[in-house]
Amino acid sequence: MKTTMQIMQDAKRAAPGLSCADTTTKNNALYAMADALVEATEVILAANGEDMAAARGRISDVMLDRLALTESRIVAMANGIRDVAALPDPCGQVLAETTRKDGLQIRKTAVPLGVIAIIYESRPNVTSDAAALCIKSGNGCVLRSGRDAWKSAYAITCALQKGLAAAGLDPLLVQLVEDVTRESSYDLMRGVGYIDLLIPRGGAGLIRACVDNAKVPCIETGTGICHIYIDGAADPAKAVSILTNAKTSRPSVCNAAEVCLVDEKIAPVVLPMLKEALVEQRMAEGKSPVELRLDTKAAAVIEGTPAGENDFDTEFLDYILGVKVVSGVEEAVEHIAAHSTHHSEAIVTEDPAAAAVFTARVDSAAVYVNASTRFTDGGEFGLGCEMGISTQKLHARGPMGLAELCTYKYVITGNGHVR
Repeated sequence: MKTTMQIMQDAKRAAPGLSCADTTTKNNALYAMADALVEATEVILAANGEDMAAARGRISDVMLDRLALTESRIVAMANGIRDVAALPDPCGQVLAETTRKDGLQIRKTAVPLGVIAIIYESRPNVTSDAAALCIKSGNGCVLRSGRDAWKSAYAITCALQKGLAAAGLDPLLVQLVEDVTRESSYDLMRGVGYIDLLIPRGGAGLIRACVDNAKVPCIETGTGICHIYIDGAADPAKAVSILTNAKTSRPSVCNAAEVCLVDEKIAPVVLPMLKEALVEQRMAEGKSPVELRLDTKAAAVIEGTPAGENDFDTEFLDYILGVKVVSGVEEAVEHIAAHSTHHSEAIVTEDPAAAAVFTARVDSAAVYVNASTRFTDGGEFGLGCEMGISTQKLHARGPMGLAELCTYKYVITGNGHVR
């Protein structure tokens, strides 16, 4: 077994060869990686079956869905790689340019970061998404999967390495950490001189551990206590449709809604409709109903579970929704400021003034008007796929694509200039 240090050292040696590669070389590698992924479908599904069997009974059904792979999901992963290949190459782009009065030319130019490490949990598709974005942006990639998804991630990584080799690039540009103990995560956090950027993708505990312990640059990502505010001027049917999508289309992901705020003026109309759509209709269809955890004002309108002390500060990642009645957009904004993780928030309203207040005052990476928070995604934003959703403000914010995996340098051209 290779140690994590050996893997970091190999990545550091391999990365310079990619940083100078032209766009055609990188794109050919990405297409070869996508083809190799599809060709390895049977091997990947067999590995995923072992992961699923080991995890079943230990993790919830919605988390099992995150772990599960199917033939169609593998095809989607391969298509995601091809989508990245079709995007403009960020490397070498001139971000700014100026010429001084004395003729000295100064260009601010995008360049790769070097080696990027990604620590993630039970989503095997992160393996291919992260690798594709790193290769296109000219970076080496060190992947550290959670124990639950490791066999799946290993099979995927082997396929990606086969594609890289077929395209004439060093397969060590994409590597999977073999040690699944916590120590390997700390090795990456302490990988000064080898890791240029660390990106955690997972629950609040993982992200906090990285932010608190990393000695390499780290981006805070992911945790999503996302809010849908239904304004007094909302279209009730539109509000129910948006919330149903935001909560139930895939509750285990970070852009799923966790809290619904409802204006008291519309609560008597909207809350019964929400209960019908999220609870009664889903039960009639044999689907998991949403447990509504209600504040006292909401509980006066519909039946549900009384909200606990922490229910408006919890990323449930399940069929659970906190519901609170507020006096209007001002109280909604104040509640979000106090409880949000600054990921994604939405207002449903037909009042442009309320929408303007909400979008101006809510300080999150993505703020929506009359749309589901489920759109906070690199693919949906036209980035091909994403490295994660940054909830911080420096360097990157929101879905991170190719541009966020580059830094820049100044290239200065003179003609015998001296100072």
